[in-house]
Amino acid sequence: MTIGVFDSGAGGLSVVAAIRASLPGQEIVYFADTAFVPYGSRSDGEILDRTRLCCARLLEHDVRALVIACNTATANAIDAVRAWAPVPVIGVEPGLKPGAAATRSGVVGVLATAATLASRRYAELLRRTRAEAPGVRFVEHAAQGWVELVESGEIDTPAARETIRASVAPLLQEGADTLVLGCTHYPFLRSAIEAAAPGVAIVETGPAIARELARRLHIAAGGPAADTDTTAAAPARLRLEASGDVERLAALAARLLPETE
Repeated sequence: MTIGVFDSGAGGLSVVAAIRASLPGQEIVYFADTAFVPYGSRSDGEILDRTRLCCARLLEHDVRALVIACNTATANAIDAVRAWAPVPVIGVEPGLKPGAAATRSGVVGVLATAATLASRRYAELLRRTRAEAPGVRFVEHAAQGWVELVESGEIDTPAARETIRASVAPLLQEGADTLVLGCTHYPFLRSAIEAAAPGVAIVETGPAIARELARRLHIAAGGPAADTDTTAAAPARLRLEASGDVERLAALAARLLPETE
């Protein structure tokens, strides 16, 4: 079974790690739109066009499911992709609900790209979560430069820590004791985030995406989707493709993701 995973760059590899843990032994084809990364500052129309194109490229590999491992692409394009894709399409969204469940102070900080925070899909998610957790206040910040840090491999340098501290500090000043990482690139910056916000709960969505993928595959197959015993199979084989320099992506993947072939 082959699973297609798409992101604007290397961030979706954090989702690949979760899929490997949940569905070991499955082949994964990962397509990164590195010629156009980052998506956060691009127009809605451009994000939609690129997402359609890249998902169509993955479908050429006869994948059994598509994972749009990019919050910005999900927010802008998943409905359109689901309308024509012949396989299940799983997207990502900021973990506002688990963030609301985790907070003790009643304030949750949301870190995401400007495009994600401005999207209709995020606005609807925020409305639903506020209705379910009316006592929780969400404060948002467009984390400028975070995607670029990951794409350059600068994940825990002094400069990276300063960039992250500058984004996190306003949320802490608002009383946030929980931070939702609303971009799949951001989990790779976790060490620097924890240094900037010691003791703060951090919510990322990779494991939830992997569980939803397994559920959708189970439904599509009418039976077990895959062996979920993580001791019984080797890590999923990963094939990397990119619209830009695939060798550079491979070098970055080897650094970010253990056991990359």
